[in-house]
Amino acid sequence: MRRPTMASLGSRLPGHGFRAPNLKALGPGSVASLLKIALDVAYVLLGLITSALIVGLIAAIFVPLANLNITVTDDSGGLQQPLTRPLLLFALGSAAAFFGSFMLILRSLRMIFRTLTVGDPFQPANVRRLRQIGLILAVVTGGKWLAQSLIAERLAPGIMTPQGFTDLLTPIFSVLVVFVLAEVFREGARLRRESELTI
Repeated sequence: MRRPTMASLGSRLPGHGFRAPNLKALGPGSVASLLKIALDVAYVLLGLITSALIVGLIAAIFVPLANLNITVTDDSGGLQQPLTRPLLLFALGSAAAFFGSFMLILRSLRMIFRTLTVGDPFQPANVRRLRQIGLILAVVTGGKWLAQSLIAERLAPGIMTPQGFTDLLTPIFSVLVVFVLAEVFREGARLRRESELTI
């Protein structure tokens, strides 16, 4: 009697006579290629949003502002402030920088997933891309912390609270994970290069 192998047990659905497709992690037609498509779509959307914010930022320099107010609210109430040109430029500029930064992150991720799609992830260029992602994440985290502190202090005192150190723990952990991954890829690239020289 022939015993079923692990491959047949893992791919055959219980109670059915057909086999489930085995999805590859790397290479053409893999999960990595599907994620690459999703990253391409997100990259285009972020590009459109960033472009619209830059156009709005340029228009805000020339468009006259008159009798416009903004209201910042929380559970306990709200605070109304006049919408001044510096405030509008700050808001649009911050948003454009935020979305533009994530657009740069997606650009690097798309390049990394392109190497995953061809089945060759341990390239020296991927180390540089991961380090760029970590650096951009660090800058975005610091910029967001600074912007929220300024808003809480100048625009909505008593309504918004500035970020504390505990709010930075998760972003800092994410940045450290990216830099650790960069070192893993660097070591993988080194081992691959040594094996090629040995062969």
